[in-house]
Amino acid sequence: MSGAIKVGLIGAGYIATWHADAIRACPDAELACICDVSSTAAKGMAEGYGVAAYTSVADMVAAGAVQAVHILTPPNLHHAIALECIAAGLHVIVEKPVALSLAETREIVEAAKEKGVQFAAGHNFLGVPSYGRLKAAVQAGDLGKVSNVEVNWALPMGPLRAGPYNLWLLRDPQNMLLELGAHPYAFACDLLGELEILSAEIGQTITLPGGAVRPQSWRVLARAGAVDVAFNFSLVEVFDDRSVTVRGSTGLARLDYAADTLVIQQENTADLVMNPLFKQLNLSWQHLREGVVNAARQTVSLNQKSPYGLSFRGTVNAIYDSIRHRTPMDARYDGAAAQQVMGALEATLAKVKLPKDPKPKKGTPKPTVMVIGGTGFIGRNLTRELVARGHDVRVLSRGKTGPFDDIADHVETVSVSLSDKAGLVAAMDGIDAVFNLAKSLDKTWEDALKNDVGVAVRVAEACLEAGVKRLIYTGTIASYDMSSPDVKITEDTDFGEMEERNLYARSKAECERRLLEMHEQRGLPVTIARPGIVVGEGGPLQHWGIGRWHGAGAVRIWGQGRHNLPFVLADDVSDALIRMMEQDAAVGQSFNLIGEPMMSAQDYFNAIHQATGAKIRVVPGDLTSFYAADGVKFALKKYVLRKKGLVRPSLSDWKSRAHYAQFDNARPKAVLGWKPESDRARFVEKAISRANLFGI
Repeated sequence: MSGAIKVGLIGAGYIATWHADAIRACPDAELACICDVSSTAAKGMAEGYGVAAYTSVADMVAAGAVQAVHILTPPNLHHAIALECIAAGLHVIVEKPVALSLAETREIVEAAKEKGVQFAAGHNFLGVPSYGRLKAAVQAGDLGKVSNVEVNWALPMGPLRAGPYNLWLLRDPQNMLLELGAHPYAFACDLLGELEILSAEIGQTITLPGGAVRPQSWRVLARAGAVDVAFNFSLVEVFDDRSVTVRGSTGLARLDYAADTLVIQQENTADLVMNPLFKQLNLSWQHLREGVVNAARQTVSLNQKSPYGLSFRGTVNAIYDSIRHRTPMDARYDGAAAQQVMGALEATLAKVKLPKDPKPKKGTPKPTVMVIGGTGFIGRNLTRELVARGHDVRVLSRGKTGPFDDIADHVETVSVSLSDKAGLVAAMDGIDAVFNLAKSLDKTWEDALKNDVGVAVRVAEACLEAGVKRLIYTGTIASYDMSSPDVKITEDTDFGEMEERNLYARSKAECERRLLEMHEQRGLPVTIARPGIVVGEGGPLQHWGIGRWHGAGAVRIWGQGRHNLPFVLADDVSDALIRMMEQDAAVGQSFNLIGEPMMSAQDYFNAIHQATGAKIRVVPGDLTSFYAADGVKFALKKYVLRKKGLVRPSLSDWKSRAHYAQFDNARPKAVLGWKPESDRARFVEKAISRANLFGI
């Protein structure tokens, strides 16, 4: 096949950028288009890569735009889309899990064979360079006779504890194993062949909002020929350990596939005294070598060759080498490998008794309140508090389900695009009050104007047209300049010049400006809420409002961490928001929802240690150094990588992350009668002890 293969991506979510960058770096492939049912997502990503955008597979196929596709949609859609693309004569690369069952996987593989096109499974971690070295060592006999293999996937799964809960991953108890198990099982199948699953156990269950129970750990024992295989999955707040350990008669190899490092431990022939010294020196040298090589590679490539990025590059290069040169598909990714992996996953599910989800409460809600963004941290808390106070609620969400099965007789979840004004107006039928908690994290000001500011204005216009009596909009205290400890911020404090600020702070400030302008000119009954650093049950351990996290065990806080931070409990935020809905005096006003000053960043982590027994490594962060490093990154991205739409770093922005300025919360107390938690012991109980921050 002459020329590079033209490739389309179906699905423009998080994983799509990794595929796109790998295709861009592949000599045998050329990115041609992005296809997603969301026109905003498709066009946004397509514009960034300078390719065409489609909103349906049929249109993409009809245009003859591609020869191969990467199917990156939620897994429940893989089977149908793969068959549609194969029928159109396209090569298909399907993200893991390839399908929901062995039967579906087999049907995809057979359809590709019959049509004469190539199929490949997206088991990307098999593409990391260090795995190639491990496989070569095993095949060369460097480890002797292999008797035992252990594969670990220990990585915190934040959505289990803090949402969003409408992800495909959490919809069914089996989905987590299908999604995450494909990687470890792919290693074992590729190294050893077909797996016989002997036993499987689940543990460390967690109850999601709504009552569904999900396991946070899996223990699976298997056998491949004479080799014993163990799989360990841990999704609580745990030290990152994604590794493959191969034990043989003459050596032990440990692959860290997340970091792309391989260390092989072998015996030496030194005498009894020097033997352990030489062994440790050899291990030290290997660790140093792996670290230096990785650091140098990432530095020279400006982090374009991170371990995760390399896994996609290795996978994509191997797949398109086979497709372009009409050779059999690389055995790591072919149909046989996909069926082995899916067969092992299916056999595992047959060995374990998974919890059954409770049936939603029956009833017909009669909502008078709408919450946009009701499945997020604050939105979930607010929705439940509204129901507790006697209100039926309509939650506007991207999906048609939400974490409210236990109160489904008082909550209905509807899916309406925030770009569809007519749909919003229709959804507001019978609604007296709307809480708009939506936000958009954009990379350019143009995108922020469209996806954040434009949405806020559209929701407000829909409220006016639908006759909504109150709109409560959540802005952010990040819009303030909080860089000076000498400043005390009130609602009358001006945001100042916003053009040099970060996009989130700037766009939220612009949303507020336009909504208050609509209040003055068109009578929009709007109230602005600006929550502080929100903590409490349902919130994350790794809160980036406090510092930059390096896994669950280490954080570099913004600044020295000795001054009081603007913490506020989620329960108190919900109480204030409801008071804004109920009190006419709140219309046209803004309220900074900051709890009583009682705790610094250092105090917060000390309290976590005292309440849970878990000590997190806390390191102060020099904000000027952060700013300088950000400036270097900005220059490299702009002048070397030629990226567009970048925001120039701001020192005041970096200092504002430390929340040096103090807040006066007198207005919400006086106008709303708000009483945030003032007792430190009760605050710690609600923010930490009852918050289940670690998932266990």
